[in-house]
Amino acid sequence: MKNIIKSLIGVLLVLAFSSCKKDENKDFYQGGTPPVLSATPTGNIPLAIAAKNNNIITFNWTNPNYNFSTGVSSQNVNYTLQFDTVGANFTSPGLQEVSISKDLSYTMTVGQVNAVMGKMSLNFDQKHNMQVRIKSSLGMNSAVIYSNSINFSATNYLDVVVPLPASGELYITGDALPSGWTNAPPPSQKFTRVSVAVFEITVPLLGGKSYTFLPVWNSWDYKYSIKTKNDPALVNGGDFQVGGEDILAPAASGNYKISVDFVKGKFTVTKL
Repeated sequence: MKNIIKSLIGVLLVLAFSSCKKDENKDFYQGGTPPVLSATPTGNIPLAIAAKNNNIITFNWTNPNYNFSTGVSSQNVNYTLQFDTVGANFTSPGLQEVSISKDLSYTMTVGQVNAVMGKMSLNFDQKHNMQVRIKSSLGMNSAVIYSNSINFSATNYLDVVVPLPASGELYITGDALPSGWTNAPPPSQKFTRVSVAVFEITVPLLGGKSYTFLPVWNSWDYKYSIKTKNDPALVNGGDFQVGGEDILAPAASGNYKISVDFVKGKFTVTKL
């Protein structure tokens, strides 16, 4: 009996020792150092469509040196440049991000900077004060550390993904609309031009039917649509182009707000 008890005690001691050894070998995250961000040049950044392919600004930052209980991390660090307007403090709906994998520097062209500002829906041909920072992380937004922010200013220009309608107008037609298919849709199916490159309209759509956009009233010669006819993946919006095939309406009939953005080359369909 004594031998059995001694054996059990021995087993328990071995298990306890093993457990302690395992705990000692665990790798615990102990923090890191905020990256230090700098840019060349700073101040006002000149943007011009004729120079859209030219490099204009380079961002550099230091390694955040993620530390774990076993030492400095050897894992790949993910970096993201975040852009916002000064005063918004990276909380505005227009905040834009550029992913940069493992590098500690990134150079942007005139066109890339202008495209970021365009996606923020900032007014064209106006100077805007911008702020930028680095977000570093290990994988899926884990161990996130932010850098300091730096400011620059730039005047963005109009550079569209899809050519604007020369007519300055846009209509919607199709069997998803009250008018049916016609190249002379009623005034209620004419878009409102809410900015230089964005058109919007609120219309009733019949679920499961189709439509397209016409830039010239009473003509089938010109239209804007999508690449694949009635693509079910685009019922709520997506990429559009000059020409193309019919667009499938959402399955549920009702009133929808449709926005067509020529800068982004995207349209959106929102149920009201």
